[in-house]
Amino acid sequence: MTVQTPAPAAATPPAAPPAVGTWTLTWHGVRTVAALELRQRVRSSRWKVALLVWFAVVAAITLLAGGVLLFVDEGSRDTQSRGVVLGAVVTVLVLGLGLLVTPTLTSTAVNGDRGAGTLATLQVTLLSPVEIALGKLLAAWASACAFLVVSLPFYVIALLMGGVPVWTLPRVLVLTALLLAAVCGIGLGWSARAPRPAGSTVLTFVTVAALTVFSPVFFGLTFPFLSSTQEVQVYGVPDEYWMSLDDEDLASSTPPAPTCEVFTTQRTVAHTEGTWWLLAINPFVIVADGALPGTSAGSGSVVDEVRSSTQGVRDLRLGEPDVRDECGDWGGDGAPLPRDHAGPVWPYGLAANLLLGGLGFVTAVRRLRIPQRTLPRGTRVA
Repeated sequence: MTVQTPAPAAATPPAAPPAVGTWTLTWHGVRTVAALELRQRVRSSRWKVALLVWFAVVAAITLLAGGVLLFVDEGSRDTQSRGVVLGAVVTVLVLGLGLLVTPTLTSTAVNGDRGAGTLATLQVTLLSPVEIALGKLLAAWASACAFLVVSLPFYVIALLMGGVPVWTLPRVLVLTALLLAAVCGIGLGWSARAPRPAGSTVLTFVTVAALTVFSPVFFGLTFPFLSSTQEVQVYGVPDEYWMSLDDEDLASSTPPAPTCEVFTTQRTVAHTEGTWWLLAINPFVIVADGALPGTSAGSGSVVDEVRSSTQGVRDLRLGEPDVRDECGDWGGDGAPLPRDHAGPVWPYGLAANLLLGGLGFVTAVRRLRIPQRTLPRGTRVA
């Protein structure tokens, strides 16, 4: 009798790995890439040297500025005014140095790894392009914020000198950190777009220079083309008053008091309603306008002077007033009502910088997709 042996069951094929799309995002993948990037920076001795040099430069300039404020023109400035000035010096210094250092953190993040042959290793894993790009972006941003943290003691010194509102410090730190994040995104986009690290570094610095240096230069160059002579209403002393004065009135110590009135005359008018954004996108204007919100109260303090300067940038959005007030200290009837001040410009400028950073990030994600249809000549694949 023959016994039938049942055939063994077919082996279950291994489950296929989950499909990974371009925009598949998990915290584990982002953390893995960010940790790899940060480990490489921490192991490098240049990173520690850079932090020490940063601290030394900021400390030297801060102490020098503090010494100048303490011993020069001591009678005309009180301690609180010195604190405001020192806080402004530290803010400008940290933001300026941050805009110089941050482009180097991401401008070679993609093409540098591609040239070293390490990018392809990440691309063939289950990591998605958005996870690779976001991990590199967060690592670079954390490195930039490390420089900001090193500068905290000097902000505290300015606060202890008085005159600086306590709530100004977190506003300055948040705005500076967001601007550095935008620069990181811009550098990441150029790194993914340019085939050579040198080219992406130059393009990143040019973009930062366009936001910080070229924008006010372009505003100044366009100002004459936006200015024209036209008839406007002026509240002030009419020209007829000055023409009516004779030699005796001019020689007198008490000439007839002028009276202000509304009249029509020709004045040079600049229409800045379409170019104010050239100043709004400047990182220094963003931090200055966002650090001290509100309008100038005319108290003459240093804080009020800073508010007055940023208020001038805000008023550029409104253009020419209906009635120009040129009366000064002279009195009269028919004085125009003060017009409402324009709102802050820092949200528009910050949004524009973050938009540029976001475009750079999206560009990096799209360039990290595999397979790529075309690659620049001489680009290393693996």
